[in-house]
Amino acid sequence: MRIDEDGMLQGARYIASPNCDERPGGCPVSLLVIHNISLPPGQYGGDGVIELFTNRLDPDAHPYYQTIRDMKVSAHFFIRRDGEIIQFVPCGKRAWHAGASNWNGRERCNDFSVGIELEGSDDEAFGEAQYEALAQLIGVLKEAYPIEGIVGHSDIAPGRKTDPGPYFEWERVA
Repeated sequence: MRIDEDGMLQGARYIASPNCDERPGGCPVSLLVIHNISLPPGQYGGDGVIELFTNRLDPDAHPYYQTIRDMKVSAHFFIRRDGEIIQFVPCGKRAWHAGASNWNGRERCNDFSVGIELEGSDDEAFGEAQYEALAQLIGVLKEAYPIEGIVGHSDIAPGRKTDPGPYFEWERVA
C-alpha cells in the first residue's frame, strides 16, 4: 500500500466526491483527523455514507436523511467495518470533513489535514479489521507527508463534535 504522486492510495477503491477543492498554497498535509460515521445512524454496511459523500443521498430513504439533506461533506478515506478502504478525495485536495476547527492555534483544519472516517458510532467499539486498515493507512500517510499530529474530530472541534468517540482505542494509532 502506498500513496502515489497524485495523492491516491494504491489498492483502495476510489469513488470521486465533488465535495472538495484545492488546498491553499503553502498548506502541506500535516494533520490526520479521525472521525466516525454511519448512515442511517448506528447501521453499517449500506451505501448511505457513499451517497452522502457523492451528493446522491435520497432524503426520503430514511427520516434522519431529512436533517442532513443539504450537507455537502466528504472525507479523504472511509474505512468500513470489514477493513475495506474507500477513497473519495485525493490527498492533495481539500476534503470537507472538519468544518469549523482549530489545531495548535491554526484555524480551518481542512486546509492542512486528511480526513479518515471509520464506519461506526460513538456508542460502539470499532473492529479489528478497521484498526488494521487504519494502522496501514496511517503508516503510508506518514511516509508520504510530514504528519505532525493524529487527532479526533472532537479534538479540533470541541463542544461541537464527539467523534471518534469514547470507544476509539487511541493507543492503537500511536
